[in-house]
Amino acid sequence: MNHLKTYILLAAMTALFGAVGYLVGGTGGMLIALLVAGAMNLFAYWNADKMVLRHFRAQEIQPGHPDPRVRAYVDDTLMLAQRAGLPAPKVYIIDNPQPNAFATGRDPQNAAVAATTGLLGLLSRDEIRGVMAHELAHVKNRDTLTMTVTATIAGAVAMLANFALFFGDRDRNPIVGILIMLLAPIAASLVQMAISRSREYEADRIGAEIGGEPDALARALEKIEAYARQRVNVDAERNPAMAHLFIINPLAGRGADNLFSTHPNTRNRIAQLMEIARRFGRATPAPQGGPWDAPRERRKGPWG
Repeated sequence: MNHLKTYILLAAMTALFGAVGYLVGGTGGMLIALLVAGAMNLFAYWNADKMVLRHFRAQEIQPGHPDPRVRAYVDDTLMLAQRAGLPAPKVYIIDNPQPNAFATGRDPQNAAVAATTGLLGLLSRDEIRGVMAHELAHVKNRDTLTMTVTATIAGAVAMLANFALFFGDRDRNPIVGILIMLLAPIAASLVQMAISRSREYEADRIGAEIGGEPDALARALEKIEAYARQRVNVDAERNPAMAHLFIINPLAGRGADNLFSTHPNTRNRIAQLMEIARRFGRATPAPQGGPWDAPRERRKGPWG
C-alpha cells in the first residue's frame, strides 16, 4: 500500500509540473517543462549521491579503522547489508556534532550510508546498528532514488512557478500568476513531504526486520531527536531540500505529523517499533521524553 501511495504521489507531482508548464506557456510550455524535468532527473539519477555526500563533506571509511567505534560502525553496517541480501554499501562519516544519518545512491549496487560523528558519539553499538538497519531499509526499498526524484521535481516546480508570474500568458489576470507562484511550490512540497513520511515508517519496519532490534532503533530515535534539537546542522540549513534524507529532521524539530513536516512524529515511530518489539519478544519500556542515558562521548571505553 505504501508503494502504491508513493507512485500515486509521484504521478501527482509530475502532473503538477506539467500543469504549471501549461499555465506558463500553453501546450508548448508543458512539453518544455516535462523535457526539463526529464533532463534534471537524468542528471540527478547519475549524480545525486555524489552531490549529497560532497555537500556534507562526507569521508569514506574502510574496514579496519583505528577508532574502535568507527570500526564497529563499518563492520556492523556491512554485516547488516549482507543479512538484508544487499551489496556492500560504501560507508561514510560526517564531521558534524548533530546526531543523524542518511542513505543515498541510485540503486542498491551504488548505495552509500553516512553517519555523523555526533551520532557515533551519542548512541550505543546496538542503537547504531538499529539506525543503520533503517538506512539499509531505504536502500532495499530504493527510497533513495524516489526521494531524489521528488526533491528534483519539487525544486523544478518552484522555479517554473516563478516564471509563471513574469513570463506567463499576458492576457491572464496577474493575480492568477501570483497564485500559481505561491501555491504550486506549496503543493509540490506537500507531496514531497507526504512521500517522505510514508517512506520513514516503512524503513523503520523493514529496518526492524533486518536488524532484529526494533527496541534499539526506538531508543536511537528518541536520543537523536532530543540531541538534534540542541545542535544546529549548518550544512542542512543551507540546503533544506535535503532534510528529508536524514533519519530525523535535521532542521527545526516538529511535534506532530503536520502538513509541513518532512518526517513523521518520532513518538508515533517509536510506538510502531515497540509494537514490533513486542511481536519479536523484545519489549522494553518505551522512551519517556529524554535521552536514555548519557552521551557516548562522556563515557569511558569505546562502547561501555
